[in-house]
Amino acid sequence: MTDTAPLAKPRSQWADVWVQFKTHKGALVGLFVFVSLVLFVSVGPLIWAKDPTFINPDGATMIRTRNKPPSLEWPLGTDQLGRDMLARMMKGGQVSIAVGLTAMVISITLGTFVGVIAGYFKRLDNVLMRVTDLFLALPLLPLLLVMAMLFRDPLSKAFGTEGGTFLLIVVAIGLTSWMQAARVVRGEVLALKEREFVLAARSIGTPSRRMILRHILPNVMSPIMVAATLGIANAIITESALSFLGLGFPPDFPTWGRLLFDGAEYIQQFPERVIWPGVAISLTVLSVNYIGDGLRDALDPRIRGR
Repeated sequence: MTDTAPLAKPRSQWADVWVQFKTHKGALVGLFVFVSLVLFVSVGPLIWAKDPTFINPDGATMIRTRNKPPSLEWPLGTDQLGRDMLARMMKGGQVSIAVGLTAMVISITLGTFVGVIAGYFKRLDNVLMRVTDLFLALPLLPLLLVMAMLFRDPLSKAFGTEGGTFLLIVVAIGLTSWMQAARVVRGEVLALKEREFVLAARSIGTPSRRMILRHILPNVMSPIMVAATLGIANAIITESALSFLGLGFPPDFPTWGRLLFDGAEYIQQFPERVIWPGVAISLTVLSVNYIGDGLRDALDPRIRGR
């Protein structure tokens, strides 16, 4: 008598990744916190529909409503001009997270391109790595400050104040944060070049472009995705530092870093003005770092196979 019971359908690779990811409790908590923050800044304004830039034109009313502590009418209080802090936190989160995601895409794309080319083509390796070392040797914050001062006005005239500043910050952060990803990807490509499946593909005359797209890139996705999650945190911190120094977005355009800058003057009288954006930045960075830690373990086939 033969057993005719159907065989269980094998799990896909991404299902295995998710199963391993779920075993990392810190990564699950980080994912929950990050998703909650994204919902707070994206869905929150639909529920709490106050204008984050509204200043009451009546001087007497503005005086009565400024620097209010948290209450039912103003859950996070108001700032020195009577603007609702909850609405400004939501708007600021939209900008800060958008900056982090966009700058991460730029830095990961550039870093992956340089790392793959340097690792695969030996004749270009030395040149590209010396360029990478040059960028690593440059002081990051002074370089960002110089770029902000040189290109802020031309970009603002071309794309508007908000659009120009956003473009300047994400491009500046992306162009100054790709080096670590390039080095990690290069190391992975150098190891992959000696693997049997790559040597077999090369022996049958597979062209370099197809070799990279079909065999190399899919196998370096693990370090790329980990670097991407860490790049989000780095970009948010860098944007917050620029805004805190007054070289980021304009004063009437809130970001979490700008809210910190505005609240620093009132930290003794109204400490919550600094606590709210500081906690939001800290939670975002910590949650993204834990997600990256979980992805590193989940995407490692040696750990996933235990």
